[in-house]
Amino acid sequence: MLSLSVLAVSGLALVQSFAVGLVLPSNEAQILRTKRSVNAQTQQELASVLKCNTTIFGPSDPGFANATERYMQNIQPRILLSVRPSCEPDVARTVQYANHHNISFYAVSRGHSLTTDAARFTGIEIDLRNLNQIRVKPDRKTAEFQGGVYSYEATNNLWSQGLVTASGTCSCVSILGPALGGGHGLQQGKHGLTSDHIVNLNVVLADGSAVRVNEKTNPDLWWAFRGAGHNFGIVTSFESKVWPDNFKRYFVRTYQYLSSSHDAVFDAVNKFQGNGTLDPIWLASFGLYTMTPLSKTEATIIWTFLYDGPKTDAAVEALKPFDQLQPLSVDDVDTPYRDINTPIAGALNGSLCEPNKSHIIGTANLQVYNITTQRAIYDLYNQNIRQHPELGDTRVLVEGYAVKGVKSFRPEDSAVPVRDDNILTYFDVKLNSASNPLIPVAQKWRNQTIDLWNAGQPTRPPTAYVNYAAGYESLEARYGFEAWRLERLRNLKRKYDPMNKFAWYNPIVPV
Repeated sequence: MLSLSVLAVSGLALVQSFAVGLVLPSNEAQILRTKRSVNAQTQQELASVLKCNTTIFGPSDPGFANATERYMQNIQPRILLSVRPSCEPDVARTVQYANHHNISFYAVSRGHSLTTDAARFTGIEIDLRNLNQIRVKPDRKTAEFQGGVYSYEATNNLWSQGLVTASGTCSCVSILGPALGGGHGLQQGKHGLTSDHIVNLNVVLADGSAVRVNEKTNPDLWWAFRGAGHNFGIVTSFESKVWPDNFKRYFVRTYQYLSSSHDAVFDAVNKFQGNGTLDPIWLASFGLYTMTPLSKTEATIIWTFLYDGPKTDAAVEALKPFDQLQPLSVDDVDTPYRDINTPIAGALNGSLCEPNKSHIIGTANLQVYNITTQRAIYDLYNQNIRQHPELGDTRVLVEGYAVKGVKSFRPEDSAVPVRDDNILTYFDVKLNSASNPLIPVAQKWRNQTIDLWNAGQPTRPPTAYVNYAAGYESLEARYGFEAWRLERLRNLKRKYDPMNKFAWYNPIVPV
């Protein structure tokens, strides 16, 4: 391990990598070149050009395993060196060094990338976890975040000051990583996606230069970073809007049902959500199929409703239809926003955040629930569990956020491809090993489930939230079906990343 010292300069940071050139090399050529280039001498040379209290881990260093641990055990980039910058300029210096020596690089904030593209990488990891500062501006209208900031760190810091911002419902990911793909979350009903409220970005470009990106400065990148940002640079700081929370409490109710209530529950949820017209006083409603002690033979149907404020008579009245569907349990929680991810298993120590597991995932966006399709997905779940009870950690999750704020922004104003999808889905078989012999079974199950979701809306093309995408979805499903949108993204890719150095996160190829 090599550690360097000097002082940091301002800034804030995030997710991937890139470089420039005239000819687009194959990823295989990049990997072969990197294998020849990175060795002990590389570690020493790189240390000599970095100026802050930055640490470099090689494979033989004690901290290397921790530095390279990831959420997805079965999708492992091949890390030859891990650089942990303590200031923004060292991110740029690392990029400059890598470019000069033709070494691939890959920046991570919290290592939660779900896409299979990451497994093709070989080279230098830029680990941003030490870039974790948060600063609320004096007017209390915006705050600056470093790219290594956990979502829970942002939520806790702002809550202690009576504020909230747009962020996701999984506390263990970064706040900015999801924003590069749009960023769904509990504030979107009122305010919109996380990316809709970013005010400024500081970005390291292909040549290692640092630029400011906002509506007036580099407006082409401003458009691209909000929805397809993983393709265009390393964001080393961002400023985003914040809003008063005033330490209020939030009402969360969770129901558990068995199969006899299944169809009636989905019918009631469709009426509750109103095909995208849910009042933003309701932050979201989440549904889940999973195995619980309530039954050994069929999945429990869990539904959670999150209300923007304390429990009221009006909130209880709105949930009465669900009281009448024979729930096995009803659990009410009164929580501060600081802890709001806990009831939906998204807390730092929750089941959604457990690291170093293998996951077979899939996703499809919906507008409403097709009840026939959902019943088929539920029956398929139970069939697979009966045949393979070892797959009992499988979760089939649906997320119905309020969407009024999302739809208040024009689709053409950012790279976020769709704003008329009302429901996100997430299929996840969790396994303890990347060599589990049931992986083919899990993959088949995943494919069948995604096919059913898409078959349930036959008049719509398949779409996928890019941050949930596994890497097998079409480019159009991830980035939009409009020809102008894809052409604009490809043109920007040719301009800012012609060698496709950002090839490791649902990439747009610049050809």
